[in-house]
Amino acid sequence: MASKLASDVVRTGVAVIITDAEGKVLVGVRKGSHGAGTIQFPGGHLEKGEAIFDCAKRETLEETGLEVKDLKFVTITNDIFAAEDKHYITIFVSCRRVDEEQKPVIMEPEKCESWTWRSEAELRELMATEDGQKRLFLPIVNLFKDHESLSALL
Repeated sequence: MASKLASDVVRTGVAVIITDAEGKVLVGVRKGSHGAGTIQFPGGHLEKGEAIFDCAKRETLEETGLEVKDLKFVTITNDIFAAEDKHYITIFVSCRRVDEEQKPVIMEPEKCESWTWRSEAELRELMATEDGQKRLFLPIVNLFKDHESLSALL
C-alpha cells in the first residue's frame, strides 16, 4: 500500500478558547507556519492516542505557560487551506485559567509573536472586511461564519 502525501491527509487541530473575567478571549499572532501573521487561539495538532482535552491542556501550557481547567467542547470547523494545500478539522474547546491572575507568556517565539486579550466584538470587526478576514486564522473565520455568537457557545 502506497503512503499518502501530507497534502492528502486531513489533520486534526485543537483550538483553545480561554476567556478572562471581562469575557475577552486570548489570541496570538501566528509565525512560521501556514496562516503566518494571522490571529489565532492557542492550540495545535491532536497527537495519535491523545484525548482532546489533554491536547488542549498540553498545547496551552506549551504555548502560553498557562494551566487551564473546566474544559468544555464548543464546536468543530472544516478548514480547507487551499493555497497551502492543507485540510484540517478543528475542534474548539473552552476553558478557564487555573490561576485567573496568571499572564500568558510567549513560550514558542518561533511560532507566536504575541498574546493579547480581545473581545468577540473586536474579532468580529475584522470579519466585516475581506482584508480583516485575512488577519484571522481560517478556523476562527469559519467559527464566526458558522455561529452568530461565540459567547452563546461558551
